[in-house]
Amino acid sequence: MKFVMTQAVCPEGLQMLDGVADVYVADNQDPNNYLDEMKDADALIVRIAKCDGHAIENSPNLKVIGRTGVGYDSVDVKKATSHGIPVVITPGANNRSVAEHAVAMMFALSKNLVEAQQEMCKGNWEIRGAKKAFELEGKTIGILGLGAIGRETAKICEGCGMKVAAYDPFLSKEQVEGYGAVYYENYEDLLKVSDVVSIHVPLTDETKNMISKKQLTEMKKTALIINCSRGGIINETDLVEALKAGEIAGAGTDVFCSEPPKTDDPLLNCPNLIVSPHSAAQTREAVIKMAQMCVKGCLAVAEGKKWPFVADKSVYDHEKWKDAKWAEV
Repeated sequence: MKFVMTQAVCPEGLQMLDGVADVYVADNQDPNNYLDEMKDADALIVRIAKCDGHAIENSPNLKVIGRTGVGYDSVDVKKATSHGIPVVITPGANNRSVAEHAVAMMFALSKNLVEAQQEMCKGNWEIRGAKKAFELEGKTIGILGLGAIGRETAKICEGCGMKVAAYDPFLSKEQVEGYGAVYYENYEDLLKVSDVVSIHVPLTDETKNMISKKQLTEMKKTALIINCSRGGIINETDLVEALKAGEIAGAGTDVFCSEPPKTDDPLLNCPNLIVSPHSAAQTREAVIKMAQMCVKGCLAVAEGKKWPFVADKSVYDHEKWKDAKWAEV
């Protein structure tokens, strides 16, 4: 058996393949650049990389694609499914990691920590009087997407004494309220009342640019917005303009439309914005859990077993899976 990895998973994940599979680590984000290695690959594990239809069609032995995370917009799932290739994902493995990162950004912004450090290092002690810091207790956190990560974020915020409101088109009013949040049917109404907005929706045709000039203009001028989900959900040009114009008080983003962003990217030179390099899910604990879960799922599929945690379960309707049994999780 052969595993190809765009980048190596952590040692705890690699150890699971010892004596089981040959491993080729490409250290390259695009499998199209090493199709000679893909020709006999049983499995491809994608980290911060992509797998398009061309790579899939030119990997005749490929049985499974693994993605160390829950987002899979970098993989052509439709093409993989048409070939009967499951795309394994790792739901739940990084919930706490991403939630804590979003809340950390919220705290850093609400206390103006980044600007305070930068100015103090320049000798500007008077930055202490910038009057940008505020308390989070009693403020409303608006959660866009009340999935596993959104719920974990809400739980932490509730513990900080914040009021939780949420929008999720896939949940009923009763379900949202069952999680202890105030239900909003329209996300734009939620934006108008929130002191902090935290985004936890996938990037789809429906969510692309869901936060643009119109929505940013309607938010409170004192509001913060955090994106630890995917680049492109917030229109980056409109966000820069809103921050420069003072239409919102601050923003934090872990994700970008183009990754890594260039050093002259306006987002990296914008006031009241803190950034991180798509690292919300990169805690020691989450990295290990994602790698081990991904490898375990890929091994199961490569051995002809149905693994439940895949991007599109309709893949198992494919002819090649008609007699397969479900794997033990």
